[in-house]
Amino acid sequence: MAFTVIAKIKSKPGSEKQVEQACIEMAAKVRQEAGTLTYIMHRSTNDPTTLMVYEVYTDKAAFEHHRGTPYMAELHSKLTNLVAGPPEVETLEEFARK
Repeated sequence: MAFTVIAKIKSKPGSEKQVEQACIEMAAKVRQEAGTLTYIMHRSTNDPTTLMVYEVYTDKAAFEHHRGTPYMAELHSKLTNLVAGPPEVETLEEFARK
């Protein structure tokens, strides 16, 4: 069954657009991954410094592949000085579906 990830990224005030642009550029690559089913980015309507990424992979192995890609390492490098800390990541294992 699918493996879901919800990641929360907190930008430093004033760096929101730079963080968004870096994420958009990287997302185009993620969407080409065979094991990625869904990859949607959201901006909080209550706090523009907060981004949430909703990700669904075919399984945990597909997520681990995603985490190990060079473009994920590049994104983390780009964001180091633009974010307020490491992303908060919640992983979810699907156990039922309609």
